Amino acid sequence: MPEFFYDNKLYYTPIEFALNHIGGTWKMPILWTLHKNVLRYGELKKDIPHITDKMLASQLKELEGKGLIERKVYPVVPSKVEYSITEKGMKAIPVIETIMNYGYELVKEAGIEFPPKK
Repeated sequence: MPEFFYDNKLYYTPIEFALNHIGGTWKMPILWTLHKNVLRYGELKKDIPHITDKMLASQLKELEGKGLIERKVYPVVPSKVEYSITEKGMKAIPVIETIMNYGYELVKEAGIEFPPKK
């Protein structure tokens, strides 16, 4: 498979390029959460347990920069900002769903109780 450069980074496969857009611990959960609702920052933070403010802010900025989500600022005091998924972001949802289902299968196959009983 031929390699290519984009934005001063060498990619060896389109898979690596796609994972640069949606990979990591938090990008897919953010996209998954936003594919159902338009949410404010605090609502997103509540819906995605364990993410820090710094990480949420940086991941939102990255996803917005890649055109996967949109940030809308309302001219009111106090400021109101909403995040929504874009059409480009919606194209990732079937991929995320497939990965999620594969993850569920692997968890089950490993004999892990999921979700765990508290």
